[in-house]
Amino acid sequence: MPRDSSTGHVDASLGDSEPRAARSSEADASALEAAPGLARIAAAAWLRTAEWTADSALRAGRRLTRAALDGESPITLLYEARDEVLTGAQRFLGSAELERRLAGANGQPRAHEHEQTLLDRGTALLDRSSDLEQHGAEHPAYTRILEQLSPDEARILRLLATEGPQPAVDVRTWRPLDIGSVIVAPGLSMIARHAGCRHPARVPAYLANLNRLGLIWFSRDTLPDLARYQVVEAQPDVLEAVREAGRARIVRRSIVLTPFGSDFCTLTLPLDTVEIEALDGRHRLA
Repeated sequence: MPRDSSTGHVDASLGDSEPRAARSSEADASALEAAPGLARIAAAAWLRTAEWTADSALRAGRRLTRAALDGESPITLLYEARDEVLTGAQRFLGSAELERRLAGANGQPRAHEHEQTLLDRGTALLDRSSDLEQHGAEHPAYTRILEQLSPDEARILRLLATEGPQPAVDVRTWRPLDIGSVIVAPGLSMIARHAGCRHPARVPAYLANLNRLGLIWFSRDTLPDLARYQVVEAQPDVLEAVREAGRARIVRRSIVLTPFGSDFCTLTLPLDTVEIEALDGRHRLA
């Protein structure tokens, strides 16, 4: 090896060049040896995909032909085809990989991403609560609630907001001590007539939706004016339920706005007499 005349030390840089070049050559040789194996793996994966695709298409074609000949429902056929494709994809990709890809295709975040998003929203909400200038007069849910109401439901809310709680009755079979008593007709009222509903038969569904939204509740309390119940109990639907029950017992209840519903009506519905008359006039002209 060359020796440095000034220091007398051996120059090691020239000696290291030969092992380094040897290692590089060995790595290149290993990569060349591995290349055919990687190509075989890629080719096998492609063949498996092509085979599964062709087999699925063939089965789907046969199934469509049988369904057309047998006159089967296209909806049933669609569900069966979906299940078959998902089952085949699950066998090919595996359960975890399939779920991951489906979640990505649907734009759904992963579990930890969803939790982080909710946490960020909760943190921002608390931050806004400390800012006194950012508070609005209305609840943020009011906009969505308006989108979930029918015109008849708005009329019912207006009635409850302007006229107060409304009487309702349940018709039950009479039994000693109420043992074995069953309800024949629940929640009968005159709300449809007093509110001016265009579809009176839908009032039970309307009331259920308003209760679901937290705008009304069905109270067990009886209204002070008992004469209002006498008018309800004289209605044809109540008399029919009494006849159906045989020996009947009438339970008096009431339908009232919740505090949330009262605030909703105040901020979103025209409750002034002049405004209501103007609305009714436009409906009559329409």
